[in-house]
Amino acid sequence: MTKQVQDAYIVAATRTPIGRSGRGFFRNTRPDDLLIAAIQGALRQVPGLDPKAIEDAIIGCAMPEGEQGLNVARIGALLAGLPNTVGGVTVNRFCASGLSAVQMAADRIRVGEAEVMIAGGCESMSMVPMSGNKPSFNPKIFERDENIGIAYGMGLTAEKVAAQWKVSREAQDAFALASHQKALAAVAAGEFSDEITPVDVIDRSPDLSAHGEAGAQLARMRTAKLDEGPRPDTSLEGLAKLRPVFAAKGSVTAGNSSQTSDGAGALILASEVAVKRFDLKPLARFVSFASRGVPPEIMGIGPIEAIPAALRYAGLRLEDIGWIELNEAFAAQSLAVINTVGLDASKVNPMGGAIALGHPLGATGAIRSATVIHALRRHNLKYGMVTMCVGTGQGAAGIFERL
Repeated sequence: MTKQVQDAYIVAATRTPIGRSGRGFFRNTRPDDLLIAAIQGALRQVPGLDPKAIEDAIIGCAMPEGEQGLNVARIGALLAGLPNTVGGVTVNRFCASGLSAVQMAADRIRVGEAEVMIAGGCESMSMVPMSGNKPSFNPKIFERDENIGIAYGMGLTAEKVAAQWKVSREAQDAFALASHQKALAAVAAGEFSDEITPVDVIDRSPDLSAHGEAGAQLARMRTAKLDEGPRPDTSLEGLAKLRPVFAAKGSVTAGNSSQTSDGAGALILASEVAVKRFDLKPLARFVSFASRGVPPEIMGIGPIEAIPAALRYAGLRLEDIGWIELNEAFAAQSLAVINTVGLDASKVNPMGGAIALGHPLGATGAIRSATVIHALRRHNLKYGMVTMCVGTGQGAAGIFERL
């Protein structure tokens, strides 16, 4: 068991809906505005909390530049209405950025350096593309064969995992279909309602009426309440028709890969002292976290190394975990992890994963943390896990306990 001074409790957890990048409802919404919505949504869950008690805001972002650059954590905290006394730091562990933010916030409390913290993540893949606006690889990467994987696109790493772990195209497509089916069933059952903070979106279009002035625009307000990604028309036949996009003779397609997306999530963590002082109701306890490195060219298998470490730090066994949010970067790597670690498939992404719901990179860890925390409470389960692979060859896993 990891040594600590005190426990860290999650007292609020929420997220925005996830929009499709480039063409979805958040395509013109700034990522810092999504972060503001998530932070404000979390604060509404703890009306008795004095915002001045918040020590810091730790926010994950995988491509911290452009509209999500500068120090989006500090900017988002201030624009969300928090007092000047609340700090802010932006962290980057690519796809595990949001989960690392939760871990860092929890650790500040667990070692006795803070009483209340905000953790979260935000990402707009509509506004800041994968690898950022100006990627620049160090030439040394290409001097040694063992480093070339650093420059691989994520899709190519998935192809290598599929080949090495012998994951067939048919298995990948079946996994992708199941992700959509589970997501649609969860939406129909209202499963996401307690974790999502709706976001108002203003759609603007040119005013082409005869009375419109030059440059005039029409504005229409709508509210995004649910994730945009799940597709009711997904079928094995449709998925089988899609061509591989990363290797000419490969098996990884747009249909069995995660959707590029826009979204944000936020959690509020507190010590036992703060819980009692502000009469807060803990939703969960942060139990453990682990990150591990793997060869960059097969980055998708990172959770194979991180999951056992997180379990060991928690003093738990795999069978103790009742709900697992395994980020579906690709069906190939998800199946490789499930089969190698021996995960119970019925416990993995019961409400669908990133193939259906989307993967807004640096926000995903915080978003899926909110998912598992509320799911544990709805289904009366004790322990839940969030785990994912990470670009350049890493894996991360975090464990939560329902209270």
